[in-house]
Amino acid sequence: MIVNCTAYADGRKLPNITLDDIPAIRDRTDAFVWLGLLEPDEELMARVKDLFGLHELAAEDAHHAHQRPKVELYGDCLLVVLRTAQANDGKMDFGETHLFVGPRYLVSVRHGASLPYASVRDRCESNPHLLGKGPGFVLYAILDFVVDNYFPILNTVEDAVEELEERFFKGNFDQSDIGRLYELKRELVELRRAAAPLAEVCNYLLTDVFNNHVSDDIRPYFRDVHDHALRINEAVEVIREALALALQISMSLGAARQNEATKKLAGWGALLAIPTMVFSIYGMNFKGCFPELEWAYGYPAVMGSVTVICLLLYRYLKKSGWL
Repeated sequence: MIVNCTAYADGRKLPNITLDDIPAIRDRTDAFVWLGLLEPDEELMARVKDLFGLHELAAEDAHHAHQRPKVELYGDCLLVVLRTAQANDGKMDFGETHLFVGPRYLVSVRHGASLPYASVRDRCESNPHLLGKGPGFVLYAILDFVVDNYFPILNTVEDAVEELEERFFKGNFDQSDIGRLYELKRELVELRRAAAPLAEVCNYLLTDVFNNHVSDDIRPYFRDVHDHALRINEAVEVIREALALALQISMSLGAARQNEATKKLAGWGALLAIPTMVFSIYGMNFKGCFPELEWAYGYPAVMGSVTVICLLLYRYLKKSGWL
């Protein structure tokens, strides 16, 4: 699906165009085209490939969208692959964006969870002096938009981890909290896979290899995105350590709970062992072996002795924290 098809000349937006107008726009030296696609079908992707002369492998990757974040150069066409993230109902969904940057064109192909780029277009159009530098500024704006969208997601994960840690320390956690903790760990791993290569991508775009795609005036803006990507990676590592600590705490508290239950069972078992042993002995009915059975107060004496011993043992176990 075509989301937008826009041409810019000297940083100013031209009247709306169609795919049929793109060859004429590309013949102009003062203009470039920004074509935005959302999960295009094979027919549309094939037409776009022919219009811009995209490499067959790059077009195939953009159609199927199963790539890691990377930068590749196909002739005069630069391919940048990004992983996007979006929070939905407390869970993270991930998508993929392919950016084709070439002489006087930029093609963005979005798949999966991703916020629309309408705000990016508004930002670019509000800076005509930078937009006039070519599609390199649009590439920067999209990179900056994708990276900045990681921060609120990280804040959400961090708040969830802190809330779980507080519940663990207060001791009022249950099995669902532990399940949520493992779910957060899995989502953080996915976020790390998406965000970690971005610093390398930005660093690679700053090299002289891409002078034709990123002008010297735009290059400092990519350094800003590079710094943001480094901050993202540092924040992910901090949250990952906090998650590991929370998992360790949950395991320790779980083991402590099991130990407490085991101690209580052992204490009650010791209390029950005394009357069980005494009554088992007297239950053997060996006449003549137990003269106290013939005493008038033999039975009360045995029962009283068992009761006193049990009470003394109960007091000792209670004082020791076993009961």
